[in-house]
Amino acid sequence: MINQLKSVSVVVPVFNESEVLSTLVERLQNSLQTISIPYELIFVDDGSSDESAKIISEYARNSSQIRAVILNRNYGQHSAIMAGFAEAKGDLVITIDADLQNPPEEIPRLVDKAQEGFDVVGTVRRDRKDSWFRRQASALVNYTARKATGIKMHDYGCMLRAYRHHIVEAMLQCSEHSTFIPILANSFARKVVEIEVDHAAREVGESKYSIWKLINLQFDLLTSMTALPLRLLSVVGVLMAATGFLFGLLLLTLRIVLGATWAGNGVFTLFALLFVFVGAQFVGMGLLGEYLGRIYNDVRNRPKFFVEKIVGKGLAVEKDIRIINQ
Repeated sequence: MINQLKSVSVVVPVFNESEVLSTLVERLQNSLQTISIPYELIFVDDGSSDESAKIISEYARNSSQIRAVILNRNYGQHSAIMAGFAEAKGDLVITIDADLQNPPEEIPRLVDKAQEGFDVVGTVRRDRKDSWFRRQASALVNYTARKATGIKMHDYGCMLRAYRHHIVEAMLQCSEHSTFIPILANSFARKVVEIEVDHAAREVGESKYSIWKLINLQFDLLTSMTALPLRLLSVVGVLMAATGFLFGLLLLTLRIVLGATWAGNGVFTLFALLFVFVGAQFVGMGLLGEYLGRIYNDVRNRPKFFVEKIVGKGLAVEKDIRIINQ
């Protein structure tokens, strides 16, 4: 039996988006009023250096449907979303970026799809308005995610997504520091679906993902969700050792057939041995890395972020700084 939704939470990570926040709040409220389900908006300021924290705090003080979570510094988009998850109370939790490239008007479609009984509703950006470089970088991330996890979703980079509350609770219980939310959510979900959504060009400001941040995201994706890089190291080692062994057999055969002069008086044989030993080292490093990776996954339990303040009209007092370990 499908549990019908009684409330919806929308989590919005904010980083230096002061110029669009008033438009964002208005469009979110107009969109959510059409679903006829009680809702709350949770804005998470991820250490903005502009007036974003002040603006969302003011909205939170004046509306019982809005809360502002202020982090003490920048922790990254996924950590900010996890901070919002910790405050979300809705049966369905929706994430959306603050830059308005994902239209808030698409939210009712995610709610309708979740009502069909899906645990996770992903989205695929239709006719993307990003630059060629961003589209190619996103394609690489999506390809890597599909290959590393075996979960065939097409657009992991789109943050306009919906999660049932029990999926959010499961993610909050995970203690890893580097979290790639769409993949983590899919690992707990029974029923997952994707729908196409519109995508708009960014009208104000610029993307917060530089080349370096995209590279870091790729490494976080690989190291936080899979041991594939360590296993690849072992595979490379095996291939190098096998190549050295075959090269050695070839040299031995040619030495017998053509004589010692052709074989460089043993120099080529040294190269063959070098390949074998280097390959063996890579195999050993890969196996060692595999065990270290498992230990690393088990023992890391650092706080994901510090919440400096939570602002909301319905709160008796503004909550002070606290550490989130879950």
